[in-house]
Amino acid sequence: MAQLPKRFERFLKDYPEVAVAYQNLGDSVHKSGPLDEKTRALIKIGLAAGSKMEGAVHAQIRKAIKLKLTKAEIRQVALLAIPTIGFPAAMAVMSWIDDILDKKKGK
Repeated sequence: MAQLPKRFERFLKDYPEVAVAYQNLGDSVHKSGPLDEKTRALIKIGLAAGSKMEGAVHAQIRKAIKLKLTKAEIRQVALLAIPTIGFPAAMAVMSWIDDILDKKKGK
């Protein structure tokens, strides 16, 4: 299992009640609509990518891998980003995706 970022670990330790509320919110929003787990995972990657949050992209890629999304499915998110957030930003997203995917066997 991947190590949690130190900042997040400290947040969990310093604010356990807030952390539980945050987890409960996440659970609730995932259950609140008709989208399946795979679709929700791809959307979360897209949201993190569009927000240009490298750490969030890394976290979402790790979650997508656990859900058995393919590397091609995950990488398509970066390709879809090209006309929306621009080529340079999409290439940054692709590099963040590859930071995680390239650590897995069978690049």
